[in-house]
Amino acid sequence: MEVKDQYLMKNGEVFFYLADTCWSAFTNIELDEWESYCQFRQKQGYNVIQINVLRQWDASHISIRRDPFEVTLLDDGHYIYDYQNIHEDYFDRAEKMLEIMRKYHLTPALVLLWANYVSDTWTNPMIMNNLFNKAYLINYVKYVVKRFQKYEPIYFVSGDTDFPTLQTIEYYQIVLDTLKKYDKESLVSFHIKGRLDEIPEQFLKRIDFFSYQSGHNKNYQNTAFTIPQKLRQKGIKLPIINTEPCYEQISYSHSCHEFGRFSREDIRKIAWQSILSGANAGITYGAHGIWSWHHKGENFGVHTGEGFDVPFDVLTALTFQGAYDYAFLKQLVLKYQIYLSHPVNIELMHTPLIRISQKDNDYFIYLPCNTELDVSCLNLNLSQYTITAIDLEKQTSETLKHHNQVIEMHSGQKDALYILSLKR
Repeated sequence: MEVKDQYLMKNGEVFFYLADTCWSAFTNIELDEWESYCQFRQKQGYNVIQINVLRQWDASHISIRRDPFEVTLLDDGHYIYDYQNIHEDYFDRAEKMLEIMRKYHLTPALVLLWANYVSDTWTNPMIMNNLFNKAYLINYVKYVVKRFQKYEPIYFVSGDTDFPTLQTIEYYQIVLDTLKKYDKESLVSFHIKGRLDEIPEQFLKRIDFFSYQSGHNKNYQNTAFTIPQKLRQKGIKLPIINTEPCYEQISYSHSCHEFGRFSREDIRKIAWQSILSGANAGITYGAHGIWSWHHKGENFGVHTGEGFDVPFDVLTALTFQGAYDYAFLKQLVLKYQIYLSHPVNIELMHTPLIRISQKDNDYFIYLPCNTELDVSCLNLNLSQYTITAIDLEKQTSETLKHHNQVIEMHSGQKDALYILSLKR
């Protein structure tokens, strides 16, 4: 895989990064479940699965405990890893899972060091594990990279991290240097804390794409478009991907303070707002129940991390319809070459929620709520354009008329993508 301009390529073709989030795969999923899951997501159109190499700090509980290192379990729920003693059988099993992924043409995107293993990050007051001993960090990264290299993974150096101190940065510097020493070909990024829009300069110079997360806080969903907008305005020319938008049916973070869950319509809106604002190299889907691999009746740490409400059982979460909406988004991005478009930072209808991008003389407009659309700010002669509305819920299309600079409503009841194509 390689970077070309602001998008990714694989085997000579555009690779639109459409990932599913399954952070807890290596610890929580049985091999037969994993094969069925991979086959299902591949049929839907997904090409990447995001996985935490180590134990996910807020995964759902399972009856069989699997650990990457020798572990001491304490009575209060804390656990202590001996980072010097790698469990070979854990990584043997992980390799079997990567083999299954390869069978279904799925690229692994692997997190090497989640924030809860690193000094001084925002997670430290809440973690149940001991921090990674830096003396063994090189050996761990070398071991993982050499074992997994043949599966051609993408790597996230970090998981859900911030960079508050030099100590924190030093951890990730060790990981990045070791990764690049033993695998010079894999694409590399940093998975960072929700709503964060920058990483240390020495890391920015070495990543292949910029990964951000608009996250699960109801009050900050506009970061889906404000972050890529800011990055482009700063002159960042890398591919940009929102690798953690709000998950379908996850509760608003800190659910003890605000009641509700993100719907299919919510997550679809965030995806399109991201894509048309400069983060058009890919998008990541998440279902609340899949990322933590939750089985009904098992415990889930609702007070851990950002305080999410209980997930759905994995079999229910796999039926969520938003996954199909993201797959349809991928089809549209490739069909109309939206990955070549550039954001147009003009507000229509006095709201930033309507997002616009432009490719040559064509325009793509995401309309989150059906209304007559005044596009006079774009200074277009609409008589020279074919106006197509794609109903993003029903996945149907129609041609729209206009009066002067106002486009008529489409026939759907939810959101739509408008494509204004210059007649040729």
